[in-house]
Amino acid sequence: MKLNLFKSLPVALAGLFVGTAAMAQEPATTTPQFRTWSIGVNAGALTPLSPLGGRNDFSNNKTSFGYGLYIKKQITNYFSLRLDGVAGKLKGDNTEAYDSGFTNTSTVSAFDTKLNYSASLNAVVNMFNIDMFKKENAIQLYTSVGAGLAGYKPTVTTAGGTSAYAGGKAISELIIPVGLGAKFKVSDGVNIDLGWTINFVDGDNLDGLYKNGNNDKYNYAYAGLEFALGKGKQLAFHNPVAATYDEALAAKNAANALKGDLDAQKAENAKLRSEMADLLKDTDGDGVADKLDKCPGTPSGTVVDGSGCPLKTPEKVVEKVVVTEEDRKVVNEAIKNLEFDLNKATIRAKSFASLNRVAALLVQKNFSLKLAGHTDNTGSKELNLRLSKARAESVKAYLVAQGANASRIEATGYGMGQPIASNKTAAGRQKNRRVEFTLY
Repeated sequence: MKLNLFKSLPVALAGLFVGTAAMAQEPATTTPQFRTWSIGVNAGALTPLSPLGGRNDFSNNKTSFGYGLYIKKQITNYFSLRLDGVAGKLKGDNTEAYDSGFTNTSTVSAFDTKLNYSASLNAVVNMFNIDMFKKENAIQLYTSVGAGLAGYKPTVTTAGGTSAYAGGKAISELIIPVGLGAKFKVSDGVNIDLGWTINFVDGDNLDGLYKNGNNDKYNYAYAGLEFALGKGKQLAFHNPVAATYDEALAAKNAANALKGDLDAQKAENAKLRSEMADLLKDTDGDGVADKLDKCPGTPSGTVVDGSGCPLKTPEKVVEKVVVTEEDRKVVNEAIKNLEFDLNKATIRAKSFASLNRVAALLVQKNFSLKLAGHTDNTGSKELNLRLSKARAESVKAYLVAQGANASRIEATGYGMGQPIASNKTAAGRQKNRRVEFTLY
């Protein structure tokens, strides 16, 4: 069951890439247009060892020819997915001594493994563009890591002759490829690709010899060509940092140009202000410019006409207000008849007639009136102050409603602070609850 699952993985991965490619045929909406799909072919050296640790099963690991191809989708400027395929041969023997002094007691003296395929899906990360201030670079370094399957058939040589490992059947094992490389852009559509991949095999049977339970490894160092598909620049070589830098630089230049225009405008405004200062100069401070002032030297504070000469203001006629005894009688009657609802500022109806006569007097003779509200000492000081003020305002509102001039009526509340009788008796408290009218 495990073997069938691994065998189906390359087919599933290929289907994923084909489906993605079909979706990519839809019209692109990004601007500018970039090339994001590419294919590559390569050839190089396959070696059954790794410099990253572990002991090899054979002392002399030979280098053999290998070849490969891949399909790549560049998702961002720095990240892509790549489907790789590699094939070739892996060889080794025990004709040399181990560097560590290890003595090989195995009856197997050599192996020759045919790598039918090595298929893996890899995540490729562009580490950086060589020049961070160029929008399009020509050299790029990258790393990769992935997972996949390797199918191979080892043949071993023993003292009795050559024989196929595991009955001559091909083996499939999971592999983890880790690599790095460099690309050199020749044109917008062609790159030279140099790379090196270490493949970690999930098994100890790559060389036909099971030994110590150490998983086998193999290297693939290659050189090849990558062909970018489509139109436009290659997204992998496009540097967004430099593009952002150029945009910021353009914005800075535009800001500097605007600043130059602003400075020129400020200089022009300063020149205009200097010229206007001469035209608007007003030595005596009367509000009329010297060029138009026919009466220069006017004392400060003098009211002048448009030519700067003093205005002759008519003397203010003060109307004398005379309050007669009859007028006071009308007011006193209103005070005597004024009543409010208990603990309220509502005027009772019996007070309306005398208040109407006060209102008529204010309208006819243009008198001014001061209303002073007072209370007894029943309740808190704050409450009585509010009540006295409210009652005085209530009387003012009534008089205004009858036609009196509101600006000539002043309403003030004094609370219980100015009694005219003792608050110890009901009669005294009744006298203290009042609104005084002062006519003037």
